[in-house]
Amino acid sequence: MGAISTTQGRQSKLLGLGVYRPERVVTNDEICEFIDSSDEWIQTRSGIKNRRFADPEDNVVKMSIAAGKKALEASGLAADQIDTVIVATSTHLELTPQAAAKVAHGLGTKGPAAFDICAGCAGFCYALAVASDLVKGGTAQHVLVIGAEQLSLTTDPYDRTTRFIFADGAGAVVVGASDETEIGPVVWGSDGAQSDAIVQTIDWYDYITTADAERPWIKMNGISVFRWAAFEMGKAAQKVLDVAGMKADEVHAFVPHQANSRITDLLAKSLNLPEETPVANDIAETGNTSAASIPLAMEELLRTGKVKPGDSALLLAFGAGLSYAGQVVKLPTL
Repeated sequence: MGAISTTQGRQSKLLGLGVYRPERVVTNDEICEFIDSSDEWIQTRSGIKNRRFADPEDNVVKMSIAAGKKALEASGLAADQIDTVIVATSTHLELTPQAAAKVAHGLGTKGPAAFDICAGCAGFCYALAVASDLVKGGTAQHVLVIGAEQLSLTTDPYDRTTRFIFADGAGAVVVGASDETEIGPVVWGSDGAQSDAIVQTIDWYDYITTADAERPWIKMNGISVFRWAAFEMGKAAQKVLDVAGMKADEVHAFVPHQANSRITDLLAKSLNLPEETPVANDIAETGNTSAASIPLAMEELLRTGKVKPGDSALLLAFGAGLSYAGQVVKLPTL
């Protein structure tokens, strides 16, 4: 298998991975108690059988701390060795303070840099790119990157277009220095002309000042997102391979954002991946967890033995914005 192309100087790697999956399993039948649909329709359209919903009090901060602890354990580092914490999320429901500062404190770190990134479902790969560059540039030694979402609170239980798709969870990785390139260059971008494909229905100020306004929910134009992802993200995935200096048959796994199993199938086919290459399908039991999707999918592949630490994986995330990001990485330990 080929190696990720390298540049001179200090490089970065994934040192450990940890996730948090809420205990509550929500079946398609339960979802269909509130929307006009069926288990068969949901599975056919999305590939989703079950998803996880967190208890309301188990918010983005609490889930991030739980995932972060496991990532630290896997990396062999102590909390006070983390000098930067980045949380990728769109569902931290406080405009201030940032989730990352609370997470850093909750983990027992010693006052690291802490900030949030909001890039929709692409958020984790955006945050990973920033962390990698911080380490390579010498600004940080160890960065904790977390993707966490609580979409059960931000999707309307009666909305047939979104409720069956989205779910809750968190995943975290520790990024540190390496002599070899184990996190490849990022390919990222956005298409603001289609920013209305995934939106919050009303901003909070209008909600507060408008009489009888319905509370803000996440809404999605599924057809627009499907078409964009199915046709544009195949090109983006190929660019990720190109900048990493790798071919499709040289990566051990493909880990796309768990948006829709049909999109995943189209992307895998467009890349001409060998049939034996594992393709993440965590969506079947986890649903679409937005910024938490990529680390949760990596964990499922490692936990089930489909891949092993040190294997190379093509990551590709895409969503609201419409935005996307991807990189080739060597998988860490659990």
